[in-house]
Amino acid sequence: MARISIQQIMLGTVTGSEPSAAASLARLAEAGFEEIELNNFQITSTPFLVRALTRAAGMPTGRGGKLDWARLVRDAGLGVTSLHIDLGSLKKDPAAVAARCRELGCRYAVITGMYRFDYSDKGAVLGLARSLNDCGEKLAGEGVGLLYHNHNCELLQVEPGVRAYDVLLDACDERFVNFELDTYWPSEAGADALALMRMLGSRMKLWHVADRGTRPAGPNMTPILKSDSVELGRGNIPLEALCEQALAAGVDAVVLESHRNWVEKSPLKSAEISAEWLRAHVR
Repeated sequence: MARISIQQIMLGTVTGSEPSAAASLARLAEAGFEEIELNNFQITSTPFLVRALTRAAGMPTGRGGKLDWARLVRDAGLGVTSLHIDLGSLKKDPAAVAARCRELGCRYAVITGMYRFDYSDKGAVLGLARSLNDCGEKLAGEGVGLLYHNHNCELLQVEPGVRAYDVLLDACDERFVNFELDTYWPSEAGADALALMRMLGSRMKLWHVADRGTRPAGPNMTPILKSDSVELGRGNIPLEALCEQALAAGVDAVVLESHRNWVEKSPLKSAEISAEWLRAHVR
């Protein structure tokens, strides 16, 4: 049975101190979350530039880097789904990454989409696949799996009819590299997220879920509305069909991640509303 999880990036503004982190994690456990997916840049001290860039992208990391996250999560009765790590750190010391995963009690390390990287360059994408295979093989020797997490850049075409994501799926050795599919970003880009799920099959080990819709505050100047992430079941992404496919593929966890636009401007209130949908559909 898939576990219900939440991505730490949602919680940067409510986990800046030990008391606030403990209270927030307890509230999430009460809402029905069973796990949390941690980010290395949020559980260790990070440079100001990293915090500034993530804040500019609408995803503030907060100031929880000095907290004992392994203990906080354990005290809240939560598990750890995976650890997001940058490729540079993984290439530099895969054994240390594996040790950190074991300390946290998680079985996966996850690489997210690369910064300052040309996903329309087939040679570059093939080079990325080689790096992932090499790191994945080393992690496998340490008992940890490696997953790749997408955004929308992987939908760029490297040649007519061939996307970067197609190249990664084909070139990454399934013994060493599998996938955490985030269906929000393909949906945002107009791609068929369900088709991507079916293409991945059992190689999709984790499913990142968010809904997409609008939250009008009153009459609009034009008939064109701005859309953003919204609580699960309140948007236009066909979540029920996606959930059915994810569960059929045997995903280990369904991970909530919305980026902003939270109801009442509260990530915790937003998570509690989305948890209602998750409890009803993830079985």
